[in-house]
Amino acid sequence: MSESTNSKVRAKVWMTPDQVETLRSASYRTGAEYLQQRNEAIIALMYDTGLRVGELVQVDVHLLRNGNTELYVPAEIQKDYPNENSPPPATLTLSNDTTRLLSAYLNTRWKDSPALFPSRSADRISEQGVRNMLHKVADEAGVQPYNIDGSRGDASDVTPHALRHSVAYRMMNDEKENTLYDVRNRLRHGSIQTTERIYDHLLKV
Repeated sequence: MSESTNSKVRAKVWMTPDQVETLRSASYRTGAEYLQQRNEAIIALMYDTGLRVGELVQVDVHLLRNGNTELYVPAEIQKDYPNENSPPPATLTLSNDTTRLLSAYLNTRWKDSPALFPSRSADRISEQGVRNMLHKVADEAGVQPYNIDGSRGDASDVTPHALRHSVAYRMMNDEKENTLYDVRNRLRHGSIQTTERIYDHLLKV
């Protein structure tokens, strides 16, 4: 792969753990009050698991297992690899913080729906609904994510995929016990080479 091609697949926008924490706090300063805990739960779950937005919106309550300590991700809701193979089902262990938040959210959410995250007008939030929520929360939080060219972004750069990249940043720089294989497994890449191409520049040396 040429240098120019390689640069196209590298993670271009990411946030630090402190910035994600600021996002979570800002969830309670924007939007309808009954949606605020849901919004924090969306951010926390994505930042914990690295779910793609297309996967997140398809998560149903019954996919949470063992007292909300695990999330089962069936093959049919996962993004296919760039070949003819289907990804295998995955069981993701959730952090204690995410488990507590999801449990509290499920005990008090305003709408009972099969989907884990309903919206105001539907039983399941849309991908665009997640993006819009993140932009509003990021604007309220004043978060400026980091860009690959060394500049700082703005609220419009805080996207579901930027959160996914932020999982890799956290695992590679704040959780010292992780290897690149741990990042690959958490983000469910088809190969370790994919993980290297996307994230090698995020590792502090």
